[in-house]
Amino acid sequence: METIPLTLYIHFPWCIKKCPYCDFNSHTFSGDFPEQRYIDTLKTDFENDIRRLRPNRRLSSIFMGGGTPSLFRGKSIADLLGFINQKIGFEPGIEITLEANPGTLEYDRFETYLEAGVNRLSIGVQSFNNRHLNALGRIHNAEAADRAINNARHTGFNNINLDIMFGLPGQTPDMALEDCVRAIACSPEHLSLYQLTLEPNTYFYRYPPPDLPNEDMQADMQDAIASQLDQSGYMRYEVSAYAKPDRQCFHNLNYWQFGDYLGIGAGAHSKVTDCNGITRSWKQKQPGSYISSVNTGKPYRYPTTVAQDDILFECLLNALRIKNGIHVDMFEHRTGLCMEAAAHSLARPIEQDLLQISGNRIRCTEKGYRYIDEILQQLLT
Repeated sequence: METIPLTLYIHFPWCIKKCPYCDFNSHTFSGDFPEQRYIDTLKTDFENDIRRLRPNRRLSSIFMGGGTPSLFRGKSIADLLGFINQKIGFEPGIEITLEANPGTLEYDRFETYLEAGVNRLSIGVQSFNNRHLNALGRIHNAEAADRAINNARHTGFNNINLDIMFGLPGQTPDMALEDCVRAIACSPEHLSLYQLTLEPNTYFYRYPPPDLPNEDMQADMQDAIASQLDQSGYMRYEVSAYAKPDRQCFHNLNYWQFGDYLGIGAGAHSKVTDCNGITRSWKQKQPGSYISSVNTGKPYRYPTTVAQDDILFECLLNALRIKNGIHVDMFEHRTGLCMEAAAHSLARPIEQDLLQISGNRIRCTEKGYRYIDEILQQLLT
């Protein structure tokens, strides 16, 4: 029987500046932030978490996100990764990703990250247009983005993702396509293309930019970008993710395929499967509260067992994002549900040609891939 992969997400909550569109758990700092204390707290948090696991589980991937992980020194990252490896062990060929912002990177840090064990960089470029970077509140410019990518290559990183956004204030479809072409010219192994959305609890949500592209323009941008990436040899394997052959992000695939993951750090989430079912938990969000709670032995907020009636929705909420969907055998093993029992809930979107079960896979049709929210709404009700 398949062993459900286990991955680890590590959250680094500090940023130099909070971007106006960002709804992630990130906090600006004034002066120094408690780097060593936070690393020590992450170690304690991880040691507490692995006590809940069955024996002999090892990590298949690690993703360090934020916030801005690249504010932390390579020495701190090496210390943390070494501790984690000692406590649980890594699967052969483990993928270890670190998110990095061009505005916080110095040349020598790339080398120390590589030496620490990081083998994949995700660089938050967002745009190569300085006007748009300024509108997004980014602290870097296009030159800094180019320099960061080139330095990463020169240091020896051979697995790089670039984050690019479209639908930006004042952006036209031609401008969005130009950003895409600039990104492709850097020859990254992976590209994440996101549409700017106005998320609640953000500055942009409270004060929307007046010159956002309308829905038709955003659709034109998305179609042009998808066509350009396809012509350039990038496969769209998820709603917002494009990769060269065999360069998909394993860590994200594990989320989308309903795998298990631990989350350490302020506000991080975990999902663990054991003989009692599927349990979710998350940590305190405020960095100070998180550090205090972990070191007093009370790191969790609202640990809960996923109700049987919610498992189908939770699995497909993620799996339908993948172009190839999820294999029926994997679905049954990771959810504990029988496909025959689940088929009743899937009947309506199948009849509407939004969903299909074909080649032993549950996936969206070409039409359904544009209407995933509609499918999920039907499953939810």
